[in-house]
Amino acid sequence: MTTSEPVASDAGDGGAADLQFRDPEVADELADDIAAQMERIDEPVEIMHVCGSHEQVIAKFGLRSMLPDALSVTMGPGCPVCVTNMPEVDEAVALAEAGKTVATYGDMFRVPGTVKSLADAKAEGASVEVVYSASEAVELAETNPDEDVVFFATGFETTAAPTAAVLQADPPENFSVLSAHKYVPPAMEVVAEMPETDVDAFLAAGHAATITGYGLFEEFVDEYDLPVVVGGFEPLDVLYGVRRILEFIEAGEGGLDNAYPRCVSREGNEAAMAAIDDVFTLTSGEWRGIAEIPDANFVLREAYADHSARAQFDIDAVDGAGDPLTEQCICGDIMAGTASPEGCELFGEECTPSNPVGACMVSDEGTCKIWHEYGGEPDL
Repeated sequence: MTTSEPVASDAGDGGAADLQFRDPEVADELADDIAAQMERIDEPVEIMHVCGSHEQVIAKFGLRSMLPDALSVTMGPGCPVCVTNMPEVDEAVALAEAGKTVATYGDMFRVPGTVKSLADAKAEGASVEVVYSASEAVELAETNPDEDVVFFATGFETTAAPTAAVLQADPPENFSVLSAHKYVPPAMEVVAEMPETDVDAFLAAGHAATITGYGLFEEFVDEYDLPVVVGGFEPLDVLYGVRRILEFIEAGEGGLDNAYPRCVSREGNEAAMAAIDDVFTLTSGEWRGIAEIPDANFVLREAYADHSARAQFDIDAVDGAGDPLTEQCICGDIMAGTASPEGCELFGEECTPSNPVGACMVSDEGTCKIWHEYGGEPDL
């Protein structure tokens, strides 16, 4: 298991100040290396990345157009908003309709539940506020002491850490958390075991690994004998991560590499991980449209029950029939890497960013929204 050096331009003295993450000459060199590697491998390769930010970079900069036809880079379950299950949204809507003030991130505001979204609830008079951080939700509770403020907390390890931090900091009594935080590694295991997938390697999310450390993936590599490379979010980061993955595949071995060493260490942010472990425990949960995944949902420990919305309030399930189009949405298949947005008959027609049917068209990290904005597989 190795760590790689950052990609640098030949200009200047080669120090950190001279790193050029959008240098077209370096990009061409990496693309040439990748093409040569694929010729030597001489068989199709499928790499799955597990991050909406990676998909944004790949689509926005047309990186797939630089890759050989036999090399596929697909997005897996890397959009936390997209994998938030409809019953979890239903809980938040029910709390808002019961008179609680629900605070959540902007991406969650329009994500459809079974019957309606938080945006729908707000339009009908419920108190729903968009916040940019867990601490801002706490401030909302502090400035409105007569209201019950529920933070609908979503995201992977990167946002679970600040949620844990505010709960450790003794928030006001009228503040509670409805946790929909998710833990990525078990989802990678499920995808790797799906018979309809044929994933040869994973490009892991660099920002999550800044919290967890890249050592988190050692057990996965040992179990599945697949390459896992942690990558950053500039175009050269992605191309370099792909090149490093192909080195493992060409050698016929699994392996773990940190291709984002300017931000990621083996141990990660140990204080953040300690906070997550103190506040949360893991339980099985349904990831929207994918599967029931063991130990993949963060829920509050009993010690924090006083700030758990599920423990503090009776949450009535939402009644009613959902949008008939929802049954045609293939967001789960897209998140599992077994389908693309262009394979959905709703994409760009009934389902658009202004009128989303599925969660993948709502979030800025959703594959459908990204492909609608940039295209996904350019034919240049």
